[in-house]
Amino acid sequence: MTNTRPGNRAQSILETLAIMLEDIDSRPITTAALASKIGISEAALYRHFPSKGRMYRGLIEFIEESLFTHLRRILDESRDAETRCGRILSLYLGFAEQNPGLCRVLSGDALANEKAELRKRARNINASMETQLKQVFREAMFIGARPLPAVESAQLLMSIARGRVDQYVDSNFKVSPLENWSSQWALLSDSLFSNLDRKN
Repeated sequence: MTNTRPGNRAQSILETLAIMLEDIDSRPITTAALASKIGISEAALYRHFPSKGRMYRGLIEFIEESLFTHLRRILDESRDAETRCGRILSLYLGFAEQNPGLCRVLSGDALANEKAELRKRARNINASMETQLKQVFREAMFIGARPLPAVESAQLLMSIARGRVDQYVDSNFKVSPLENWSSQWALLSDSLFSNLDRKN
């Protein structure tokens, strides 16, 4: 997590929380434990974030900004459906690999004791990624290409991506979500796009 200025205390708090989330066998993270890890008082912690929920909201906002900024760039740089889908999935998996603790936010696991609004917002990140994949397939069909139906294709790709991230978490972050991904994407894309008119 490197989206804000070095030395920013709020950024340091969020980075430490993300690192602590990498310990999947630990108890739920308390503000006391987080403050101790950073080396500040709980009072100092609350000067930056009034609640732990606000800290998790900060992590979710970081995920949203990181993924969707790059996603828009992918869509701007290519019109080819196969290329777009491959790059979108690689973005998602690469982000997970680089930010292991945040995988537990994406899955909702780390938010089990937080407000429903936070869990819904985290779920919406995955839903938005899937929606964008659907749109890529719909646009491909609109210009005359013939991939599989948009909804089913997008659901398939996103379920595979989320499954790989879950596997990453289950392995205690030892099995990278990008492990063997190039060869697996080649198999998937050949199946999905074998009838695609690549003239676009």
